[in-house]
Amino acid sequence: MKIGDLKYTAAYINPLLLILALMSKNGFLLWLPVIFSFLIIPILELVLTPQTNNLSIQEMEEKKLHPIFDWMLYLNLVVVYLALLLSARYLTVNELNPISYLGLLFSLSLVLASNGINVAHELGHRNNLFEYSLAKFLLLPSLYTHFSIEHNRGHHLNVATPLDPSTARYNEVLYKFWFRSIVKGYQHAWKLENHRLKSKVGMERYFGNEMILNLIISILYIFLIYNVFGLTILLFFLLAAVISVFMLETINYIEHYGLKRQKNQSGRYERVNYMHSWDANYPLGRIVLYELTRHADHHASTFKKYQTLNSQDGLNSLPYGYPTSMILALWPPVWFKIMNKRISENRDYGY
Repeated sequence: MKIGDLKYTAAYINPLLLILALMSKNGFLLWLPVIFSFLIIPILELVLTPQTNNLSIQEMEEKKLHPIFDWMLYLNLVVVYLALLLSARYLTVNELNPISYLGLLFSLSLVLASNGINVAHELGHRNNLFEYSLAKFLLLPSLYTHFSIEHNRGHHLNVATPLDPSTARYNEVLYKFWFRSIVKGYQHAWKLENHRLKSKVGMERYFGNEMILNLIISILYIFLIYNVFGLTILLFFLLAAVISVFMLETINYIEHYGLKRQKNQSGRYERVNYMHSWDANYPLGRIVLYELTRHADHHASTFKKYQTLNSQDGLNSLPYGYPTSMILALWPPVWFKIMNKRISENRDYGY
């Protein structure tokens, strides 16, 4: 391991900023994670150049086996739940004005999305029970525990086709996409589990259903929060969960916007390739999201660990990093003007 590999500790900046703000008495500081992610990073990415350098095969093998990269993911479980506990305590002992309340709400939501759901996405692709279970606990505060089922068995199979609810269509407004992706993604997760268990009989069919287990755990989590902290904190956590899901789905929106797999002569969709995802190689966005922005390689090689993902620069690249792209996606006319031009440069892949 090289000292430069510790760059991924920068992914802790947002939760650390939130924790420091919660330890202070300055309500404005509660906005620091939002300011860092959606103001400072976009400004820095205007002057920083994308990094498209890739690892050699030897470097890839070394990084793949080094445990430090896994432990940097595992630590997020402590970070996320510490942020939740400190937020609950802060709300209990302080009177917040509306500005401070919103700052805490959006900052906690950001931590749940980036250090919770995003890390769960990485761990959910691992083929062992320990890491898959960690992914579930990271998804729990966002009440999105079905994500691993739909994402792994649905999205990766159907990406860039009309069958995938989390692939944004050409000229589809973000706010419409949110509704379709969230509702249909949840419905599809149930279908996937029911299909997996259709050969089972009796109670095994129900006790083995991961969606039923997810529902029970989510209800227990809500019940625990209510009994320990009360209704006010529960409602705050539920709001943070909803906003964190919107943040996740905004990333889903920009990752595959307008891209389409073609059908071959047999009527089947072509294999997923590097042209079916949008990459972004801006360094800060890459680091704080654990290389999620090298998304094309992730879809081409689903089980590659984040530290070994390669750039596919020169194919489908976003003009800005993910944080900036998320902001632009909130303004559909601006987003369409920028991205539709990029899609039109390769009409075979646009809807």
